[in-house]
Formats: sequence, C-alpha cells, structure tokens
Amino acid sequence: MQVPGIRARVSIASIAGSGSEPIQFIVQGTDFEKVQHTAAMILDAARHTPGTSDCKLSVDDPRQEVQVRLNREKMVTLGLVVSDVGSTLRVALNGNDDAKYSEGDFEYKIRIGMDNFDRTKADDVSKLTFLNKEGKLIELNQIADITYDLGPSALERTDRIPSINVKSNVVGRPLGTVGAEIMSAMQGKIPEGITIGTAGVMEQQSSAFGSLAFAFLAALVLIYLIMVALYDSLLDPIVVMISIPLSLIGAFLTLALTMNTLNIFSIIGLIVLIGLVAKNAILLVDFANYMRRDRNMDTFNALIEAGKERLRPILMTTFAMIFGMLPIAMAAGNGAELKNGMAWVIIGGLLSSMILTLVVVPVVYYIFDKMTSHFRIFKRNKMVEKIKAELLDKEEVVA
Repeated sequence: MQVPGIRARVSIASIAGSGSEPIQFIVQGTDFEKVQHTAAMILDAARHTPGTSDCKLSVDDPRQEVQVRLNREKMVTLGLVVSDVGSTLRVALNGNDDAKYSEGDFEYKIRIGMDNFDRTKADDVSKLTFLNKEGKLIELNQIADITYDLGPSALERTDRIPSINVKSNVVGRPLGTVGAEIMSAMQGKIPEGITIGTAGVMEQQSSAFGSLAFAFLAALVLIYLIMVALYDSLLDPIVVMISIPLSLIGAFLTLALTMNTLNIFSIIGLIVLIGLVAKNAILLVDFANYMRRDRNMDTFNALIEAGKERLRPILMTTFAMIFGMLPIAMAAGNGAELKNGMAWVIIGGLLSSMILTLVVVPVVYYIFDKMTSHFRIFKRNKMVEKIKAELLDKEEVVA
C-alpha cells in the first residue's frame, strides 16, 4: 500500500534494538563536494555487494533552496558589517526565542519572526532590510546575489569536520565480510583529503574482537599455568590442552551447518568452551597417571583402563551441557540469532571434543610418554659414557 507524502523504512530487529544500521561508514573531509561524491561511490558499492539491504545516506537528496551570496565590497561601501547582516538573517529565517514571558509559576518563550515572510521565495528574501551605521535601510538585493539552487537537506559534522554517513543493513551474510568487501571495492578510489571511518556495530565489533582475542589467549595461558601447578609437570598440561583445538573443529563446523556467523557472542562461546572441553582430557590423563603410579601399570594398559573407567563421566557431563544449551540454540525472537551462535559453538565443540578426545588424547599421551622415556634413556647413557671416560682418565694417570 502506498500513501501519498509518506516514506517508510524497515529496520531488522536485533538484540541492540532497531534504531541503527549495523554497517555505517563515516565519510569526512573539508571539501563537501568531495565528501558527497565519495559517499555516493560507497553507497553504490554497498548496493552492489551481496548481503546488503536498505542502503542509504544519512542526508536526504538535495533540495531546492534559496542561496544568498554576500558581496563584501558592497557591504563595506554601504556601511554594513557581516556579523550584523548574519544575525538579522538568522532572526528573519529562523526566528528568535531568547525573550521569555513569566506568569505565575509558568514561563513562556516569545518567538520573534518576520510577518508575511516566506523564506522559500527569493523575492521575499531579497526585500529584507538592514540598518547601516548611518541609520539608513539597505535591502538585501543591494549587497547580495540571491538565486535558487540545490543544497543538502542537512549539514552533518563529525569532530567539527563536514561528514556524511553511509548506512546499510545486512541479511544472510556475516557483517565483517560484507564491510570488508565494501572497503575493498573502494580501494584506490578515495580522493585526497577524504577519510573514511566506521561506526555503529562495525566499530563496536572491531574493538570487541581485539579484547576477546586477548581474553581467549589469556584463558589458554591461565589454564596451562594452573595445570602445571596441579600436575607438577610441563608435559601433562600440553596433552590436556590438545583437546582445545579438537573442540574448535566441531565449533566452526556447527556454525557453518546452522548458517550462523562468527560474532561477539560466538567468540564468548569459544572462551567458555576452553574450560568445558579441557575437563574431558583431565579425566583421562589424571586416571592414567593414577593407574601408572599406584597400580604399576604400563602406559598402554593404563590408557585403556582410563578410557573404560572415564567414558561414562565424560558422556554424562557432555550431554548434560549439550541439553542445557539446546533451548538457547533453538530460541527465536529479537536478538535470538546472536545468542543462537554462542549456544551452537558450545554444542558443536563439546560433541567433537567428546569424540576426538577419547582417541587423540590417549595417542598423544602415549607418544609423549615414549619420547620422555627415550630422552631419559639417552640422558642416562650419556651420563654413563661420561663416568666411564672419567674412570679411564684416572686409570691412565695412575699408570
């Protein structure tokens, strides 16, 4: 249905609300014509990029306006000052409400404006009068050229620099991918003196990704240091942490199968996943160490026994967490698409870690144990050879 005089826009609802578009490019420059031209190029690139929707500028199309170009030489000749002309024009075109009227406990603004005046008509504007230093009235058409021309519907400034914001929604594709493709399409086309920045969700995402990446690495380091202190070993924690990359396989595969994107919530899910999947490997390694230390089993049989005894706890804890995350993964409503990704990351990571940990972690444990044994034998043989060499030297000295 179309209603004359009404233009409607639809925004995609998200967890942050529907007030702003996820993709926003801020075009800045001192030359407003270059800013307009660059913004138009970005808008065209956005419209030709798959996944964008409702691309627009923050300012509407240029509209017809009355433009006044002052002639400073004539103003000086007729005894007028630019500041006086500017203040008079401001009152005439916009009015003035500095004065106020008080009555009892109420205060009312008094708006002063020109009577029988239409600022959209050049004839009315040209007949505005100004009082010069000699007390004479001077009409605007005597000191200025008044014409009709097209001008911007609004003037925006960012950090006191003229700017235009290019906005777009995203449908069916990752936000970061769409933004990167738009920027790559503009490579080499940006005029000199023009800068392009990001705003909205793009800016928030770029800053948040850096913080979350640091948190991810910090979580890995802290988990390793804690296990080094508990196991009193540098190798056992490495065996346990092999389960973490195994979980990432399922996490990213599940994201792809469920058509979810890697966003802030998905990365939070990855950080949570680090602590969840490490417990499976801890159960296996800890029980294998116990069987070797207290039951005097060899490494191979200790790992087989650990797999048998710890299979049930691993299955119970993993499936309990998976079923607990299913309601979030299958939720619907405003912003559910963001939380769904976090839940699917955890579910996929737990599944792949549960399956692969039972196979890969014992193999890595066995390999590390063999390498350690060979290193110990090699070190012992070197020590024996050194002692033999010292004894031979002593015998030669005695002889």
